[in-house]
Amino acid sequence: MSVAVVFDSAGTLLNTYRVAKDICNKKLLPGVETTTLTFSSQDRVLIVLPVHSKDLMATSGDRLLSDYLIEHDIGFGVSCTRKITTAEDIGDVLYADRRVRVQDLQECIRNVWTVCKEESVVTLNSGAIINMAQKGIEFTITAGGWPFDGAKEAITALHRLGVPTFIASGDRVTKLEKMADHLGIPRDRVNGVATPTVKAQIVTDLREEYDRVIMVGDGINDLCAMRNADIAILTVQQPGDRPDELYKEADYVVENVGEVVSIVEDLIRCQRNLRS
Repeated sequence: MSVAVVFDSAGTLLNTYRVAKDICNKKLLPGVETTTLTFSSQDRVLIVLPVHSKDLMATSGDRLLSDYLIEHDIGFGVSCTRKITTAEDIGDVLYADRRVRVQDLQECIRNVWTVCKEESVVTLNSGAIINMAQKGIEFTITAGGWPFDGAKEAITALHRLGVPTFIASGDRVTKLEKMADHLGIPRDRVNGVATPTVKAQIVTDLREEYDRVIMVGDGINDLCAMRNADIAILTVQQPGDRPDELYKEADYVVENVGEVVSIVEDLIRCQRNLRS
């Protein structure tokens, strides 16, 4: 029997700290769950920006963020949204924003860096939550992630069992590839800037290739993929509240990503026993 395991990244493989800046109220929101914040309004769209933190920090904080993005021809990826919206419509709002300045994102980056600077392997991702009804950027976002204890060992153990592992995440690809290199996941199995719908399709496509596909996630943006999987595993290693729908959908709830290995081992063992 062939088995494949698909992991979300932030909160699942990576211990993740996020901060948002509420632009209207000029207030930082440390430790916020950005997907939950996004899903709390159907008008919000969470995007990731392929920008290097050092470049942003070297830019004048007074400058409009939209001007900076336009000048450097910086695109964006849609991480999650409740309502189907075209990239063109999102871009029209993002690049026309006249309220958010580079310093709003710089504040987020500084806050995250103070929290995770002691970690040996860190990824930083920045982006924004756009409010399509308000026609502007509602929050700037930065997230820092580092591997959970046991994550690398879990990936190694699965590979030794002959089980391929994949990443399907809303984070940007370059940062995911850096972390995948560390964990031992091949880059061609890394799917970045994946919306909930894309995650679900990745699982569906893999089910055409493997007998059993397992989805491991921790947030509401993993729900569709968990529903499409043969086995859904909810990991609660990342602190925080989660919607009841995730617990209802999960076949297993684990407190450490390393527990995924024993679940896979049991699955393989049961299938072998059935054949014998």
